Amino acid sequence: MVMPNAPRDRRSPEATAARRLTADDWADEALTALGEGGLAAVAVEPLAIRLGATKGSFYWHFPNRIALVEAALARWEVDHTDGVIALMADEPDPAERLRRLLRLVVGVSRHDRIEMALLASADDPVVAPVLARVTERRIDYVASLYRELGLSPAAARRRAVVALSMYLGHVQLARAAPDALPSDARAWRRHLDEIVETLLPPS
Repeated sequence: MVMPNAPRDRRSPEATAARRLTADDWADEALTALGEGGLAAVAVEPLAIRLGATKGSFYWHFPNRIALVEAALARWEVDHTDGVIALMADEPDPAERLRRLLRLVVGVSRHDRIEMALLASADDPVVAPVLARVTERRIDYVASLYRELGLSPAAARRRAVVALSMYLGHVQLARAAPDALPSDARAWRRHLDEIVETLLPPS
């Protein structure tokens, strides 16, 4: 399982060329390029150069660029949503699950260039349905935690929407005004604690 924004296997083009590239290699490199330069950076020729490959290698796996973007988005969805939810599964206490989830996702939001790039391309016809599906999945999961904590389904969903709004706002803030966020470790931990306590329902 790949953690959100965990460093991927960054082989040199020479090392990559020495083995047969897979569709996942192309999707991973496309995600990296997307985080660095936005959706427009996901282009076949520059990615082939980065991978030390030919365009023929690309067309062995994908019929066109749109198929590559779709594969990259599928990897992002698994890593950044399904994978994160799976990390919470071993915690039996829903309140602690919610604390762990918030600390994790807010913690990585400071460096989440991929999410920021996708939000900037939210009106793209390939990106839009994926963002909608991921958003609903995240809201449903967080709402399920609030329901376990005793909230009604309607109240749980409202709080889940607020929690997701906070996370997305944090992503935007970290990109637009990073100096507004705490810089030292102690202040950052206090910042996370305040977010968690704000979003947890009263006991």
